[in-house]
Amino acid sequence: MRVIVGGRVQGVSFRSSMREVARRHRVNGWVRNNPDGSVEAMLQGRVDGLNRVLDWARHGPPSAVVTEFRVEFIEPSTDLGDFQVQL
Repeated sequence: MRVIVGGRVQGVSFRSSMREVARRHRVNGWVRNNPDGSVEAMLQGRVDGLNRVLDWARHGPPSAVVTEFRVEFIEPSTDLGDFQVQL
C-alpha cells in the first residue's frame, strides 16, 4: 500500500521512527520526504503488521502533528525488501 501523511511530519524523526515500527512488525518497504512537506511510504506485509504501522502513522512520533492521512492499495511488489528510509 502507498501511504501519504501530511502536517508537521518532516524534521520530527517521522521517517526513522516509522522504520523502527515497520521493522518491529515485519513490514517491508520504504519511507521518504516529499517536496510538498508530506511523507510518503510504500508498505508490504501481513495484514496485522500493516495495521499496526498504519495505526502508528496516523499520529507519528510525539513531536509530529498529522493533519492528512491517505492510504492507496496497489499491486504487491516483489522488490520491496527490509524497510528503508529513502533520501
